[in-house]
Amino acid sequence: MTLRLVLRTLAARPVRTAVLSGGFGFGVAVMAALLGVGDVILEQSRSPALRGGGDLVVVGRAGDVSSARFLLSSVLGAPPLAARVATVSPTQRRALFLVEGDRITRLRARGGIPSLERAVGDPEISRVAVWKDAPSDRSWTAPDPSELLRAMDRFHPIPDAPAWADSWAEWLYFNGRTADGSVRFYLSFMTGPRVGLSERSAGARLQLEHDGKVESFSRRGVIPEATLLAGAPDLDIAGNRVRLDGLRYHITLDLAAERRGPGAKGDITLEAPPGRSVPPFVLRGQAGWLSGYVVPVLSGAMSGTLAAGRETVSLHGATGYHDHNWGFWRGVSWQWGQVAHEGYSFLYGRVRPPADAMPPEQAERLPGVLAVIGPAGPIAFAKGAQIQETSSPDGRPESIQVLAREGGLDVRMDIQVQDVIRTPMDRPGMPAEGPTQFLQLRASYHVTGTVGDLRLDFTALGAAETWRSAPDGDAPNRH
Repeated sequence: MTLRLVLRTLAARPVRTAVLSGGFGFGVAVMAALLGVGDVILEQSRSPALRGGGDLVVVGRAGDVSSARFLLSSVLGAPPLAARVATVSPTQRRALFLVEGDRITRLRARGGIPSLERAVGDPEISRVAVWKDAPSDRSWTAPDPSELLRAMDRFHPIPDAPAWADSWAEWLYFNGRTADGSVRFYLSFMTGPRVGLSERSAGARLQLEHDGKVESFSRRGVIPEATLLAGAPDLDIAGNRVRLDGLRYHITLDLAAERRGPGAKGDITLEAPPGRSVPPFVLRGQAGWLSGYVVPVLSGAMSGTLAAGRETVSLHGATGYHDHNWGFWRGVSWQWGQVAHEGYSFLYGRVRPPADAMPPEQAERLPGVLAVIGPAGPIAFAKGAQIQETSSPDGRPESIQVLAREGGLDVRMDIQVQDVIRTPMDRPGMPAEGPTQFLQLRASYHVTGTVGDLRLDFTALGAAETWRSAPDGDAPNRH
């Protein structure tokens, strides 16, 4: 039928039909040409030569690369990539406005480090001898690992988000265990929302597990907000201190027992080897909600003592971990775990935002992550890890399975839960049907698979965290 109509139209009006066909064909040809030119322009826009020289351009999803100094020093500047990288030059592009009387001209400017720009062969400045490095550029050309560590572990101003303000919290978290696993502890230096106009609520809490029992100790206080933002991770909370000296954390404790009995005192150090960190990242949701996380020390040597009552526990030869969390925590839960073996550290995690910060269907699509850190720095990262938990009929976690297969990484973790410390949580806005118990787990990890050319098959003790709903009247306990 269609062919018959075309033939009759051509016979009745041959000139008009021929012109129409030619115009239509010309339009299709122009569109194809424009698409081809667009592809070429897009490809050229990514060319290192057009962006200032070099052989490879690295950009973030939103343009800027977050934690760029960490990337330079601990990823591109560490084995195995260090031997293959000649020079890296960080640059930024920004809009500038030139104002001349009533005339405003918008300019597109690019800034960088002169010596590094020349090293990657940027033709724009290769002959401009007057452009030299400023003293502040040294933080990029020769970053100090201790400065990077302190910048990574800084505290944050509370964002202007009235809907979430009462649930703001930021804390330093440490855990450690002796080589035989007989002693473990979990330690938090917590700050909360503002108290009055210029202070924040604060507290220090220790959970010590030894000789088959768990004891909890804590103190509460307030801390001036200006002091917190200027000095952290150096903290003083009710006689308990954290000090970062170079690449070593020094912690002193003087805590009261949460139940009757003597308190706990401690003097602990944690080494922070360069490169054994996970850089900061932030999840964002509706009405200004956010949740941030960074791991300054994925695995480090720990030493010192903890004295609880008449017993003193030695941490000589222990292994420690330190992370840092900040954000709005009403209705938030997470899955997390960490294990170390022969210089390699493995960290998995997933955050579940509250429904009013992110629609449930979107929150369910948030992936789990798995990071692998080697002796010299990060070696693999998966952003699509699968995390599955199995529980007994009474809700006690029994096992966890973590699978990550992407980008040269094929890792499976079979985690058997050995001990559970339950802490009921009474947080503002927590729905009755939601998770109301925070669970800290001691677990045995069996890790198998491959990371690049590295084959994995080991069993080691590690830590994990998760959440569960709690029966009415449930109290902290250990199973």
